Amino acid sequence: MADFSGWILPAAICLIIAWGFIKGVPVFDRFLEGAKEGLQTAVSILPPLVGLLLGVTMLSASGALDMLCAFISPAAEWMGLPPETMPLALLRPISGSGSLAILSDIFERNGPDSFAGRVASVMMGSTETTFYAIAVYFGSVGIKKTRHAVPSALTADLVGYFMSAAAVRMFFAG
Repeated sequence: MADFSGWILPAAICLIIAWGFIKGVPVFDRFLEGAKEGLQTAVSILPPLVGLLLGVTMLSASGALDMLCAFISPAAEWMGLPPETMPLALLRPISGSGSLAILSDIFERNGPDSFAGRVASVMMGSTETTFYAIAVYFGSVGIKKTRHAVPSALTADLVGYFMSAAAVRMFFAG
């Protein structure tokens, strides 16, 4: 059986272009307008992203992340979270690439099939890079006051952390 998956995207693009020509739409002009808007959006969200990346780098390089993890690990362990996942829980709302590096480190130290590895995997899949998403989406439309978005999103992340440990216990219990 032939594999046509490599043709899906080019076929979809050709179909869109053909449909535009049939409808009398100046396809290339519309493409250029969209590209221009995309560039303007990218420029408008750049300052919040640079600030976010600077904050993450400073947090990690200063050792503040390690100190904070050491401080909250006993309470988190008492509530059922493995202490090895605390750096991930703290960095996940801020940085996707930073949390992916921490996930890789958890896998190297504990193994992907360990309790900590499984909880970290579920955490990655069930939580969001909250501050990154808010910086990008709110910044792209010019919203400066996030109101209830940040507390609500962080609450959802917190629930995701605890439920990830509960789900791993429920589905992988002896």
